[in-house]
Amino acid sequence: MWQYTGTERPPYAEEPGPGQESVWDYPRPPALVHCDSLVEIGNRERLLASTHSVLRVIETASPPTYYLPQDSVDLGRLVRAQGSSFCEWKGKASYWALLDDPGKEAIAWSYESPSERFATINRHLSFYPGKIPCYVDGERVQPQPGLFYGGWVTSRIVGPFKGAPSTGHW
Repeated sequence: MWQYTGTERPPYAEEPGPGQESVWDYPRPPALVHCDSLVEIGNRERLLASTHSVLRVIETASPPTYYLPQDSVDLGRLVRAQGSSFCEWKGKASYWALLDDPGKEAIAWSYESPSERFATINRHLSFYPGKIPCYVDGERVQPQPGLFYGGWVTSRIVGPFKGAPSTGHW
């Protein structure tokens, strides 16, 4: 059985085409990279956020997560959602819901006191593309497989992706 060493793609990894990235070429531990793509959140007629100033977290086997600066988000339409989680790399996450959502389901998360390595994502939010429409350069983002992860799947990346059935051992 093939075992991942972090230095090469597994035999089942898809080969990226022109203009694509393989999530199997992303590092572990994850890295933070600047991105100037146009990222938009929400209904196209009434956007919740829009910016060209984005940070991407890239990590082996996972689609990237996009973090938008708070000043590009209409924070008046959001409220804190219940719960929190802990990432071994970034620290404690807090959750956000739409103000007008009666169930206050989390659609976004942020790190108010991220680890030193990820300090740059302080005052940034990332959104769950399975819970609110997200776009990168006009392309509708698909959610990462699984119920927990918040990765953004676009035509620019190939997998397979962590979170799909039979990937728990990755």
